[in-house]
Amino acid sequence: METKTTTTKKLQGVVVSDKMMKTVTVLVNRFVKHPKYGKYMKISKKYKAHDEEGQYKMGDEVIIAECRPISKDKAFTVVGKKTA
Repeated sequence: METKTTTTKKLQGVVVSDKMMKTVTVLVNRFVKHPKYGKYMKISKKYKAHDEEGQYKMGDEVIIAECRPISKDKAFTVVGKKTA
């Protein structure tokens, strides 16, 4: 019997909205090199993440991890605050 090894995607970003119950919106920035021109571009994307206790507020830097789909838009959970 084979065992499947899965690596969960972990991202870090800033909480930009905490108005929903048990959900925060996290803005993740990353740099991507353009395939043809070689210039690095800043790409931003917002993810909805599950926050069971509602302890993370706007402006907090957090780490989110991929999980099973919790709702239509939510497939990440907040792991914790980013350590400096």
